[in-house]
Amino acid sequence: MKMNVISYSLTGNNDRLAHSLAELLGAEHVRITELKERTIKRTAFDMLFNRNPEVEYHGNMERHNGAVIFVGPVWMGGVASPFRDCFKKLRKPGGPYAFVSISGGADGPNPKLAGELKKRLRREPAAVVDMHIVDLLPAEPKPTRDDTGNYQITEEEGRALAKRAAASLGEILQVGPTAGEGQSEGGHHVFR
Repeated sequence: MKMNVISYSLTGNNDRLAHSLAELLGAEHVRITELKERTIKRTAFDMLFNRNPEVEYHGNMERHNGAVIFVGPVWMGGVASPFRDCFKKLRKPGGPYAFVSISGGADGPNPKLAGELKKRLRREPAAVVDMHIVDLLPAEPKPTRDDTGNYQITEEEGRALAKRAAASLGEILQVGPTAGEGQSEGGHHVFR
């Protein structure tokens, strides 16, 4: 099955993960970038008022007839707003899709991701892989939002996280290795 990885990354962490995942799966990697500088205030307004920032695509968005894996951050418990334009473009019925993220996690899991994805893409995600930076840090002292927000994953960590994500996605999207533990929630699988 043709595979596309479409990513957005503010800090570079999800870009490293997406690059490694696309390479591992032999997928085309399309990057989303914003036309305006991202600020904390813009992030809050985008998420609270459902705003769609202006974005551009680096890669071929026209070839997306197979499975799509979105890779990006979670902001305020939801999918980062720069994906919204892309989600509108890909609403029509197509192949299966999944969402993969490496985000802070200092505040815990993000249980509303699958519901938001279903609402925006008008179909259930095949999988949601919600990984957290807090799990890469020592447990003591307890990591804070600043600790997780400032953490930069290494290329090696990016490859390891990509392997973990691919293992979780393998059975569902019928790609790559089929390992990983998941739990079913509302017709899709959530992997943490």
